[in-house]
Amino acid sequence: MATDGRHSTHSRVRTMVVAAVSAALAAAGALTATAQSGSSPSGDDQASGYPGKHPVVATDHGEVRGQADALVTSYKGIPYAKPPTGGLRWKAPQPAAKWNGVRDATAFGGSCTQGSGWDPGYDKPTLNEDCLYLNVYRPSRSTKKNLPVFVWNHGGGNTGGAGRDTNPDKFVTRQDVVYVTINYRLGAMGWLYSDALAKDNKDGAAGNFGLLDQQAALRWVQHNIGSFGGNPDNVTLAGQSAGARNTCTQLAAPGARGLFDRAILQSGGCTSPTRSTQEAAKSGDDFSAALNCPSTKDQLACLRGKTPAEILAAQQKVAQSSSVYGTSVLPEDPLALLKAGKLTKLPVVVGGTSDESQQSVYGQYDYRGNPLTAAQVAGLVEDTYPEGADRIEAAYPVDDYWSPTVAWGAIQSDQRACRDQTQRERLAADTRSYAYEFAEKDGPPFTSIWRLGTDYPFGATHVNDLGYLWDYLGTALPFSTDQVALSNQMISYWGSFTEDGDPAVKSAPAWPTYSSQGSMLQFQAPSARRVTHAQIDKEHHCALWDAVSPAP
Repeated sequence: MATDGRHSTHSRVRTMVVAAVSAALAAAGALTATAQSGSSPSGDDQASGYPGKHPVVATDHGEVRGQADALVTSYKGIPYAKPPTGGLRWKAPQPAAKWNGVRDATAFGGSCTQGSGWDPGYDKPTLNEDCLYLNVYRPSRSTKKNLPVFVWNHGGGNTGGAGRDTNPDKFVTRQDVVYVTINYRLGAMGWLYSDALAKDNKDGAAGNFGLLDQQAALRWVQHNIGSFGGNPDNVTLAGQSAGARNTCTQLAAPGARGLFDRAILQSGGCTSPTRSTQEAAKSGDDFSAALNCPSTKDQLACLRGKTPAEILAAQQKVAQSSSVYGTSVLPEDPLALLKAGKLTKLPVVVGGTSDESQQSVYGQYDYRGNPLTAAQVAGLVEDTYPEGADRIEAAYPVDDYWSPTVAWGAIQSDQRACRDQTQRERLAADTRSYAYEFAEKDGPPFTSIWRLGTDYPFGATHVNDLGYLWDYLGTALPFSTDQVALSNQMISYWGSFTEDGDPAVKSAPAWPTYSSQGSMLQFQAPSARRVTHAQIDKEHHCALWDAVSPAP
């Protein structure tokens, strides 16, 4: 997917059949079957060559058997809610059924319904609704209890992606955290609203099913993460792109209060609009009409009778991917709360990349074999920014760029960067926040682009920062020595914030608390550096953008 880089990962399993691993796991008190459930190693453990390969942990719904590797122990595909199928489609998530015996947790659960995209593993649509699963990772060799907990809200425009896309091994092992990735309903399955759905959901769930899925996963963490060595009273909710938007929305949602202790917003947040119930109802009726389900008393039965493929086809005509405010689940618009200084008092890390839009612009034009011409860029500028076209064309001469497409990408990236500046200013008035910009422009780009072999100069574009924190889409990218140093620094900052809400790292530049017009960190290999608000403004022509296209 061009705009949010939906991630599909193949978790790398390191099978180390050596006596040293066996000794390390036993000595460190890893989460083995004996340590966690009082049972003896299974026959599978004995056959594998080392005891404790498949540790068993008790949850409030039954026992799960994971997989312990040399550095990371994982538990995959744990259900946190019932499958939202049949009559539960477009209902708030319901508690998962309990099971007898030990449930296998060595393979991912199914991803949620979504279309195809350019990311590996997403070449075909996913027509699956049984998808409310999460995955837990912890360091195998840690003897600590009550580890900080990091919950990852994946990106994908609220129409794609899954928890399996992220492999957090290097983050988990360097920071000693328990890391949780989650699935949540996408597209119309997660965000459809109509008057009929509102009447059918007396709990106010209509339009925010995906949001409620995330809350259900967070409640599962509260009830169960202690069994995996995590501290339910020390939870960080983090997200990128649409995941950051959802994380910001959770800050405004009453049902999320007390479920996490701090937030990280990467390349997104409260700048993306939510919809009022009136706007969403009109859109929902248009969506239903695209499925030949008119606004009658039989509309819901008609909608629930449609196949996932039919739902996806209707989404192409009438998109459904935004939260809805004006309900008991989300009473107020998160952006309005942010602007009023009433969003949250929790500590927040907030930032983005310096060339956010180059990825989506490339995906829209060059990737499809239709690179822009100089004349087309001029037309786009005039159509998109009619009141400031002359000023924009003067600030971004097309001939100064690698190609006209790159020039348009720079224009779009700078507009977004300046809106991000506004978000930082608003957050600083409300909460203790730490601002950053990821500006490592020399690649490598995220996996879906890297494997294309293009020489398009993406710079520090959308999703490129993620590989410095963890691996995703099944690939560890080929970083230079300096980029490895930057990666180590970023992992340390994120890990320190996860531990206690203060991203203080010994032997690294101090990360200041952000204040209005203050300083932040800019990440560029080999090290972060402190920069001022004025420097970022100048680099992105924010005086121009604040006049021509200010943040909402």
